[in-house]
Amino acid sequence: MSFCLDSYLEELRPLINVDCGTLTFEGINFIADTMAQKYQELGWHIKRVDCGIAGTGLEIRNKPEAKHIDAMLIGHMDTVFPVGTVAARPMTTDETKAYGPGVSDMKSGLLNILYALRGLEQATLDKLSICVCMNPDEEIGSLHSEAWLKSVAVNAKHVFVAEAARADGSLVKARKGMARYRLGFHGKAAHAGNEPENGRSAISEMAHWIIAINELTNFTSGTTFNVGVVKGGAGANIVPDFAEAIVDVRFWDNDEYAVADEKIRALCETPFTADVKVVVEREAHKPSMVPSPQTELLMAQVEAIGKDLGIDITWQAVGGGSDANLTAVLGVPTLDGLGPIGAGFHSADEWLDLTSIEPRIRLLQRILEKLAA
Repeated sequence: MSFCLDSYLEELRPLINVDCGTLTFEGINFIADTMAQKYQELGWHIKRVDCGIAGTGLEIRNKPEAKHIDAMLIGHMDTVFPVGTVAARPMTTDETKAYGPGVSDMKSGLLNILYALRGLEQATLDKLSICVCMNPDEEIGSLHSEAWLKSVAVNAKHVFVAEAARADGSLVKARKGMARYRLGFHGKAAHAGNEPENGRSAISEMAHWIIAINELTNFTSGTTFNVGVVKGGAGANIVPDFAEAIVDVRFWDNDEYAVADEKIRALCETPFTADVKVVVEREAHKPSMVPSPQTELLMAQVEAIGKDLGIDITWQAVGGGSDANLTAVLGVPTLDGLGPIGAGFHSADEWLDLTSIEPRIRLLQRILEKLAA
């Protein structure tokens, strides 16, 4: 494979310089159209997947008739940034890094997958059934693409997610599971001076819930609850009839989380305040990703490949979730962090290590060649 960094950056730039935060329909579809065209030029089969309000997903195969998939490669097309971000800070580069919204999370990952596949020998491609999935809503928990991704992954022998490698170059072997809840508290309004006894405070009920939810945290096992957003009330002289809280949950142990989920839902049956109704809505959920024995064997193979390429392969277990969580729970050996090195995710400081691009393309190529052999 001959690699030209300048050509790579010219292909990366239009992927960065478009606002494509989750649910930004026009921007997401631009990315989908752009990537679809690149794979069409390779002669691959393109299937556009309707992901509802999130936009278009892409399912791209070299052997669309194959019942099994030797390697499923996953990347997401959305970012966390609002419309207007690109105008404020489009893609820039210096001697060692590139900057811009989504530059490492994960537009460079999408492009690295493409470059790796472009560089494979036809004899290797003939031996492998490969599927590339690009979804439009990973940054909100893949709410509209989860079922589709899982329906593909159940037929896969291996899954590789091209999220960025960590700042020290580590790949990702494990990710915490996550869940997000929206809690609605419905009380009764009353004048706080004339007849407070006739009111039922939604905020008071929420306060009890915050304490109860915080008590579910177990720092030893890594199951944590964070009430990160609260709102409610219309005025200090009104007993509030509505309040809302959004809760983030992270966990390593799927069974422990399931118990905590039951406790949260049980609280709805016995509110702390009489005549207050509580509605619990789980808006997102990804199970934890913990390496299985089969995944550990795959890790050892990747380490050996890295040694041959002069790349010191190390691993991290991280707190943030990705689409790797969705496939690992199916029992499919799954590895993550196969994109170039980056950091500063979800911030204006996001960067991509330019020197890591070509080595990580070659690593992904060699992994696929090993599977074919």
